[in-house]
Amino acid sequence: MDINYELYKVFYHVATSLSFSEASKQLFISQSAVSQSIKVLEKKLHQNLFIRSTKRVQLTPEGEILLRHIEPAIHLIKRGENQIMETHSLGGGQLRIGASDTICRYVLVPYLSRFHKAFPSVHIKVTNQTSIGCVDLLENGQVDLIFANYPNSRLEHSGHLKKVLDFQDVFLANRSYFPLEHQKLSFRELLNYPILMLTRKSTTSEFLHNLFQQHQLDLVPEIELSSNDLLLDMAAIGLGIAFVPDYCQKSASSDLFPLTLMETLPGRQIVLIKNENLPLSHAAMEFISLFTQ
Repeated sequence: MDINYELYKVFYHVATSLSFSEASKQLFISQSAVSQSIKVLEKKLHQNLFIRSTKRVQLTPEGEILLRHIEPAIHLIKRGENQIMETHSLGGGQLRIGASDTICRYVLVPYLSRFHKAFPSVHIKVTNQTSIGCVDLLENGQVDLIFANYPNSRLEHSGHLKKVLDFQDVFLANRSYFPLEHQKLSFRELLNYPILMLTRKSTTSEFLHNLFQQHQLDLVPEIELSSNDLLLDMAAIGLGIAFVPDYCQKSASSDLFPLTLMETLPGRQIVLIKNENLPLSHAAMEFISLFTQ
């Protein structure tokens, strides 16, 4: 089927904004031209792609299917355009990274600083997602590289991982509320205390729940949040015992101390992953090189 790329581009902007007027602004064309393009595309595909009403625009099931295929293609085309614009130099271009806010703050900031000083003309775009969500960003072509925690259920079959950092997880408690500093606790005994941890959609939560299940224990956290820094704040005021990576301790309150456990917590890693099916930009290759120095 021979369909003009411009029709798909219009569809993409309407589908992602769910607004004909917003798409017209993004594309610098009239709203009527946007509407006409969608009608032409729907006629060519013999499918309705949008449900239109006076209040809002929604994708039909067929429209949702098409968007899942069009979105990675649009990102791939943009990636190609950016690489050509770089003209084999780093006088411009873009570096697109996906990482959690914790990894950005505690690991990537020094590397981003070094890169920005060396290549100030390169635009750096960082998208925050959980380590699991970052895999979707990479597969959809929305980023060049991701930095994620490992083990990671979404990376089980990937052989293209580069280790950035080894780390251990720790349980941190406020000694004023939990006088446990000179005790050794088992996983089972930990269940008697309020546990503060990341949400279920994170690799950290996935890791800890699996670990407790291996010991035939059901972990029910007291509080689940999307930020390790917030977990530390909650632990500092005595709301519970926070489970966080050890590299977060440098910003923790001095009132917090790591619990001593009977069982050994397996180590984890932060890894760098690229999409092996897509060519890397010069900016991305230069950034990767910082981790081999």
